[in-house]
Amino acid sequence: MSRKPKLWTKDFIMVSTSNFLLFISFYMLIVTLTVYSIESFHASESMAGLASSIFVLGAVLVRPIAGKVIATAGKKKLLLFGSVLFLAMMLLYFPVNNLPLLLTLRFIHGFSFGICTTATGTIAAEIIPMVRRGEGMGYFATSMNLAMAIGPFLGLFISQHFDYTVIFVTTTAFALVSFLAALTLKLPEVVQVSKVKERKAFQISDYFEKTTLPIAIFVAILGFVYSSILSFMTSYATEINLVDAASFFFVMYAAFLLISRPFTGSLFDSKGENSVIYPCLVLFGFGLILLSQASHGLILLIAGAVIGIGFGTVQSSAQTIAVNKASSHRIGLATSTFFVFFDTGVGVGPFLLGFTLPLTGYRGMYVGMACLVFISIFVYYLLHGKKVSQSRKQPGLIQEEVKKQLEL
Repeated sequence: MSRKPKLWTKDFIMVSTSNFLLFISFYMLIVTLTVYSIESFHASESMAGLASSIFVLGAVLVRPIAGKVIATAGKKKLLLFGSVLFLAMMLLYFPVNNLPLLLTLRFIHGFSFGICTTATGTIAAEIIPMVRRGEGMGYFATSMNLAMAIGPFLGLFISQHFDYTVIFVTTTAFALVSFLAALTLKLPEVVQVSKVKERKAFQISDYFEKTTLPIAIFVAILGFVYSSILSFMTSYATEINLVDAASFFFVMYAAFLLISRPFTGSLFDSKGENSVIYPCLVLFGFGLILLSQASHGLILLIAGAVIGIGFGTVQSSAQTIAVNKASSHRIGLATSTFFVFFDTGVGVGPFLLGFTLPLTGYRGMYVGMACLVFISIFVYYLLHGKKVSQSRKQPGLIQEEVKKQLEL
């Protein structure tokens, strides 16, 4: 019986650590910058909201460029460049003394975040053994999920008990350690010159990976749904008098996702993506229904656990599909394309849902989001799931696909 190739290598641990610290800094700032802008610069609520969202805009705009450049510049070099820029922008929060400067800083900071996370996602996908990619990408994605739980909790705790300067000191320290972790990576930097053709005209394929588009469209829908939780959970919890329980919602989300990760990752690799994605979409939808009907803290926490397993597993599984479908020299583009669509869904969601909230209320909104998740099951089937079912009925096609990936 052959042993599985090693997953937890030094490089995998270091790139996951770097990614975790980048995301925890992002979440700490995104939950505190709105209030900081209002208190420090007397910003209106809309401008304060822009101080948070303009970061995501910078990340979305740079990802296609980073995905294109990574094949020629090298993964580690791009990560180090992004990490240095990320750290430099973090240091500039200290002297900022007006709102226009803060908005400019946030945009460039988002730019650096997009570069870094495109690089870390590409590096992780390439160093994970192919036969363990579902499991490995699941664990790598957990670095983002843990940051999603710890970042907001830590950011709100510090802002309630200390000055905002302490937040900037903490996130700067995280950025520095993230850079040091990136420095330790030892990667074979293969520049793909033979794959790059000289073109005079603009080509959309230079910036987006076409094999990623079907799963990216699907994940944009899920990003839109998930934005309703990220953006409106605090307001919803306040309305239903469950603020204390809501502070542990994302802790439950991350804990149960982490507990389920070994099982779901191995199932993805052994039985295929459909065996994981279909049941987890049902769980995600069920979790949203629980959330919409919560009237007790326990129900809210159970919803967090169910949504964590459902959405968290689908997100990492979809990212694995994206990199598996792409040629080896276009994994960077596949990663950037995936996150452009996901980030766009997350970014557009609060804006559009803000128009419907007065009509539906929070409970109605979450019921609507559950319905959208159930609809996404059919979207997934049409865009990807159907092809997987057909290919698994024809083992020869699978062997040919594995052979093609090995040759690349």
